[in-house]
Amino acid sequence: MTYRSGTTKIDDEAVDGLLGTNNSLAYKVHEIEKHFHNHEDWFGLAATPVAETHRADALSTGTVAPFQIDAGSDTWGAWVQILGSSDTPHRSGMVKFDMHKLQVSDAEKTDIPIFIQISAGATGDAGVAALDYTTIAYQTAVTKAGEGAVSFMQSRLAVGTKVWARCIAIGTDTMTLDFYFGLHEYAG
Repeated sequence: MTYRSGTTKIDDEAVDGLLGTNNSLAYKVHEIEKHFHNHEDWFGLAATPVAETHRADALSTGTVAPFQIDAGSDTWGAWVQILGSSDTPHRSGMVKFDMHKLQVSDAEKTDIPIFIQISAGATGDAGVAALDYTTIAYQTAVTKAGEGAVSFMQSRLAVGTKVWARCIAIGTDTMTLDFYFGLHEYAG
């Protein structure tokens, strides 16, 4: 349909979505659509890690061990790399990704409030310094009963970005936490 100015109604226009103009309306709508209507892949510790390039194996390959992070003495524990520079893209043609869920598989102690940081960059500290991190609140289970995945927010990252995790257990002297993570990948 053509209007007075000779322009076409926006409803009839094709859009490039994430391959189009960054932050345009079409870009943002496509990003939302692809976030909620997308594939989800889950990862654990690589069976054979390779330096900082390969840290994670997809659960689609079979049984994979969880990652383990360890809180310090009522302070942040050491960073553990959970995604290497060659671990993404997992699906061919993808250029961006975001992590969005954790599945805690074990905790050293029960009923402890902890916070988990996920950082993206050359190192965990570099991601924090660049404000490219997210912090997740978590309470370890009171019993060993199963729990569902914990959802969280993270900015989209370019494939090949290294990702790190660490935790702090409030009022507790050290505590290990084992987990898997889920992510989405995007074409643009």
